Amino acid sequence: MTYKQLLLTVEDRIATVTLNRPPVNAQNAELRAELTEVFDELSDRDDVMVVILTGAGKVFSAGADIRERPNLAATTGAYSRHNRLVREAFNAVVECTKPIICAINGPAMGAGFGLVIASDIWVASENAYVSMPEINVGLAGGMTYLQKFFSQSRARRMFYTGMKVDAKEMYRLGLVEACLPAEELMPYALEMAREMASKSPTALRLAKEAARMTALMPSRDAYRYEQNNTVALSKTEDTKEAQRAFLEKRAPVYTGR
Repeated sequence: MTYKQLLLTVEDRIATVTLNRPPVNAQNAELRAELTEVFDELSDRDDVMVVILTGAGKVFSAGADIRERPNLAATTGAYSRHNRLVREAFNAVVECTKPIICAINGPAMGAGFGLVIASDIWVASENAYVSMPEINVGLAGGMTYLQKFFSQSRARRMFYTGMKVDAKEMYRLGLVEACLPAEELMPYALEMAREMASKSPTALRLAKEAARMTALMPSRDAYRYEQNNTVALSKTEDTKEAQRAFLEKRAPVYTGR
């Protein structure tokens, strides 16, 4: 498909999705619809094993495009349709069947931070920060997810004030895998993506599924779920090849079967 507000490249089984709506990658209805489409597409593509999500320019995403807001309440049903589109763009990222590395190349605010949260692994450039500044424009949203990653005190301070948390602090808190100079961000993300793409496609897909599903389950049920995945994987050709390669001290050759 052709996208107007996103850039999509695929090389060596790694897809790179770049938010491309200058100047600050603010999210409007069209961008959100394209996010839903691209991540649904990537979920189904056999030539993609890992996705990198980043932004063009010096801002990852400044969040929602406030210019869409003033007239929404004036039309019956408009806000409900808008909110559904927002949720589905977020859910398309969360539910993508491929692991997603978010390369946070600059500020990620509000709904921009939401896209970070929806991803699996975060890496950040030194000029990046995250925030939920909705209160500064008379809105409220995001506390559900802030509380999953920050302490109660920090999450509420961020929510009540719009406080920024920079990349160095996120690294100190263990929220990002790396805090890097801007020019090193994508090479680092690509190196990590290549390592993931070298694994069995079936095992990687089930690993992503397990990471998402077990977060919703009690521990006893979650571990049983993972054991069932292990049983299913043991019957695949890729697992047999992985075990042969381990014993023979060579690199495995996977077929996805």
